[in-house]
Amino acid sequence: MSAPDRQLAAKLQAIHQILEATYGEHPWEPHHRPVAELVNTILSQNTNDHNRDLAFVALRDRYPTWEAVREASLDELIAVIRPAGLAPTKAPRIQGALRRITAVRGEISLDFLQELPLEAARTWLIDIKGVGPKTAAIVLLFALGRPAFPVDTHVQRVSQRLGLIPAHTSRKKAHLLLEELVPPQLYYPLHLELIEHGRAICKARQPRCARCPLYEYCVYGEKG
Repeated sequence: MSAPDRQLAAKLQAIHQILEATYGEHPWEPHHRPVAELVNTILSQNTNDHNRDLAFVALRDRYPTWEAVREASLDELIAVIRPAGLAPTKAPRIQGALRRITAVRGEISLDFLQELPLEAARTWLIDIKGVGPKTAAIVLLFALGRPAFPVDTHVQRVSQRLGLIPAHTSRKKAHLLLEELVPPQLYYPLHLELIEHGRAICKARQPRCARCPLYEYCVYGEKG
């Protein structure tokens, strides 16, 4: 490892320790089963957690099985998940994903991804229309405990401001760079820490730099 790489790795460890002290520990625990995690993540796109949760609960209350969601009237499904926003886009995306899983696997289950090599599992998910690197990484990490690092808007913004990845790095490239930089055992806690920090302090607009425990590590703060 080169000297700059060692310095960046040391900086990352210091950032994690500060964030852990600030926001608490985040031991891994499963969230949903893989199919539910996939649907939940599709619902979360371009909305907040509260609206996503309203839509997910409404979906599960209305349909007893994933097969029922797959076969539902599109108009009805749009109405059910409307609280998540962009329902006319998300409803066909959800049904398309369920139909794709059924066509390839003969059932609506993603449990088999646990046994696939990591990159094969990631590719399988990304091959579903409407599933990108973030959604695939969330399913792998949160549902299956596999080493993938999801990059959402908060993670990308905070990582860039801290100089962990270059400014203007694309979301796709950010996944690759952060998975290479971050030790796999920190994927889960650091992902959650960066999101919490992005919501509480390192906001997109009017970040609270004066209150930031990471200010000394922040390239953005130095420029501001």
